[in-house]
Amino acid sequence: MRLFVSEGAPGSLPVLAAAGRAQGRAELLVSTVGPEECVVPFLTRPKIPVLQLDSGNYLFSTSAICRYFFLLSGWEQDDLTNQWLEWEATELQPALSAALYYLVVQGRKGEDVLGPVRRALTHIDYSLSRRSCPFLAGDTESLADIVLWGALYPLLQDPAYLPEELGALHSWFQTLSSQEPCQRAAETVLKQQGVLALRPYLQKQPQPGSFEGRAVSNEPEEEELATLSEEEIAMAVTAWEKGLGSLPPLRPQQNPVLPVAGERNVLITSALPYVNNVPHLGNIIGCVLSADVFARYSRLRQWNTFYLCGTDEYGTATETKAMEEGLTPQEICDKYHAIHADIYRWFNISFDIFGRTTTPQQTKITQDIFQRLLTRGFVLQDTVEQLRCERCARFLADRFVEGVCPFCGYEEARGDQCDKCGKLINAIELKKPQCKVCRSCPVVKSSQHLFLDLPKLEKRLEEWLGKTLPGSDWTPNARFIIRSWLRDGLKPRCITRDLKWGTPVPLEGFEDKVFYVWFDATIGYLSITANYTDQWERWWKNPEQVNLYQFMAKDNVPFHGLVFPCSALGAEDNYTLVSHLIATEYLNYEDGKFSKSRGVGVFGDMAQDTGIPADIWRFYLLYIRPEGQDSAFSWTDMLLKNNSELLNNLGNFINRAGMFVSKFFGGYVPEMVLTSDDRRLLAHVTLELQHYHQLLEKVRIREALRSILTISRHGNQYIQVNEPWKRIKGSEADRQRAGTVTGLAVNIAALLSVMLQPYMPTVSATIQAQLQVPPPACSILLTNFLCTLPAGHQIGTVSPLFQKLENDQIESLRQRFGGGQAKTPPTPAEAMAAAAPQQIQVLMDEVTKQGNIVRELKAQKADKNQVAAEVAKLLDLKKQLALAEGKPLETPKGKKKK
Repeated sequence: MRLFVSEGAPGSLPVLAAAGRAQGRAELLVSTVGPEECVVPFLTRPKIPVLQLDSGNYLFSTSAICRYFFLLSGWEQDDLTNQWLEWEATELQPALSAALYYLVVQGRKGEDVLGPVRRALTHIDYSLSRRSCPFLAGDTESLADIVLWGALYPLLQDPAYLPEELGALHSWFQTLSSQEPCQRAAETVLKQQGVLALRPYLQKQPQPGSFEGRAVSNEPEEEELATLSEEEIAMAVTAWEKGLGSLPPLRPQQNPVLPVAGERNVLITSALPYVNNVPHLGNIIGCVLSADVFARYSRLRQWNTFYLCGTDEYGTATETKAMEEGLTPQEICDKYHAIHADIYRWFNISFDIFGRTTTPQQTKITQDIFQRLLTRGFVLQDTVEQLRCERCARFLADRFVEGVCPFCGYEEARGDQCDKCGKLINAIELKKPQCKVCRSCPVVKSSQHLFLDLPKLEKRLEEWLGKTLPGSDWTPNARFIIRSWLRDGLKPRCITRDLKWGTPVPLEGFEDKVFYVWFDATIGYLSITANYTDQWERWWKNPEQVNLYQFMAKDNVPFHGLVFPCSALGAEDNYTLVSHLIATEYLNYEDGKFSKSRGVGVFGDMAQDTGIPADIWRFYLLYIRPEGQDSAFSWTDMLLKNNSELLNNLGNFINRAGMFVSKFFGGYVPEMVLTSDDRRLLAHVTLELQHYHQLLEKVRIREALRSILTISRHGNQYIQVNEPWKRIKGSEADRQRAGTVTGLAVNIAALLSVMLQPYMPTVSATIQAQLQVPPPACSILLTNFLCTLPAGHQIGTVSPLFQKLENDQIESLRQRFGGGQAKTPPTPAEAMAAAAPQQIQVLMDEVTKQGNIVRELKAQKADKNQVAAEVAKLLDLKKQLALAEGKPLETPKGKKKK
């Protein structure tokens, strides 16, 4: 067979990726030809790509060629894949052709390019989310995935055209893009030019027709509104009517928490923070906060859950900090362990244990794993060239030396890893090395060390990954990082250091050395559990019954996904290995990085001094969680999210629902007589609740938060349309309708209180106290929306949940955490330059809605105080919108006549 492809021809991308899958199944010659070459003799126009079969016949449509390669590799056709291929040809391709033409040929940008394809992208995202599968047709990659990926890659490889809110699409695209056949295809076709490689091809295409009017909202719920079936509505009503009676009994509390046969046993770890410093917001969201959300969710699902963390206390970093502060390493560990524990307590992190690694159990377990590796032939000895500072008279361990990264040129790379490019480094590879203690230039000397023989363990690791990765929830970046290491080939890794502060090496001739912190730091999870219970092996030597979720930032992936698994596999002691490795990208601060030394950014011990409650910090950090790409903390955006999403959306709905019960019905939930619209709302809420579950089961934490806000928006719209404050003054039928709307709304508020618990536990508990939600309903979250506050249920005192953040308050905090440099305060336009279009749209909708409320009140000649309060809300929203659009704020000068 012979495959003809062309550089810059979009159709060549999926066929090359599909050909890569079928490699070895048949002899294939790939020929690169010009786009104008007539390969198929009976076609009137040139057509690329083309597959010439051994029979002499030709295939010349992209999907037909890809299908042929998939059939060669043993794939069986299915109806869903065929449906996707039909959709790609009829819906996606015309829209995509227009978007690429506008971008490459006409030089348009932004919404001009995204508009034509937004509907299609939303459809893919919604389909992936609703089916809760990683791929379009199921749990494994299919022909549809490759064809759609190849079509979309030229556009979506630029993050500007991959909408951040479409998280399912984001994960799917990253997973496929990280696969080797897809990477090779992209390199061949685009030649590192990106989408511009398509210009010669696109310039020869006819100008696309107008796509105006075809763009739709990227809110998936709009599509859901159109797809509710009568069966779905009926099922939602049935579940609602069962109420509290359908809740299962609560799991009995265990102490200690141990695995239970026949149950889902969930073991959760967050990367152990170095004890030598105070964690900043990026550290908190990357590890402990993300893991806490999943731990709280797991408990709501009644899964048997054990969540642990602790401070990583051994190693160079601790010795360095001790020298800086004039303390012993142990004193430094004691001091900073307490600081960490206080910070996580304030952030309401629900550890079952927060331990530390400087314990006898750490020494015992680490040395046992080492001895097992040694006796099985997985430890090597070798002489290492090391940097030695003659002035300090000591070998310089990794953290005592810094210099220029040999890979990316970053000037402050550490001796073990570059913080910029993430690559691991041997200290002697650094250019212009310096001793961090005295700033002199070290010399290279020899020292004997021990190595973990990773090449010898590589086959075991690949076999384990082959069983673990399919169907798991490893994040795309974690998969990509591990594949990159394996593609480059594993090399022996040094596991000892010339230090005093660490786990001693139990081997003759190495008594003056300790284990390298990244050999034994991950063993800290085991030792911390051993300090919690002497039955620790029931968690850590029980892979048949335990699901291990590990949370971290992406720079920790090699040690959790490769170094520790190799150590455990080599030790041959039936260790529990990671089932789901959840890695975030990095969180930046405003337009730079967090820096304690320069006073830039908010660190954990400072957040509690801002006057902003812990739950607001939790909400905003989770809202911007860097799941698919790096994200940035922004004070302006925090103000917007607090005032629009929490105050005006969520808080407004829950407060109104409770106040209506108190004001109109004496504090008792009224009778509810459901209409068809009410039943439909039950189904919408149920569908969004199920979507929330699907997302959190896949650990897509940021997206699941959107489901809470979507339900709240449904509730606000429901109240606004039905106007119970008017109906309560009307006929008997109107009063009954007001009761139904109020009762249904307050039940939605009760549901939201439980859904909020993983994200905002204090706010969740406050809502539940105000509404007097029955205790069983507070501790279990089913996949159906139940009536948990039946007619006659008495609620408590309702009060506002959130406070408005003011511009001057936020500006003061921005200055305080900006590093103290003499800077001109940003203008409102500069401060809001980064406001996303969707944020502006939300505010515009809020302004319109509030404007309608004011007009109605004035038309009804309502009480002046009531009108004045609503006008104040409107003016505040307009002010927020002006800031978001970058417009200058006008100083009020009293009333003006028009």
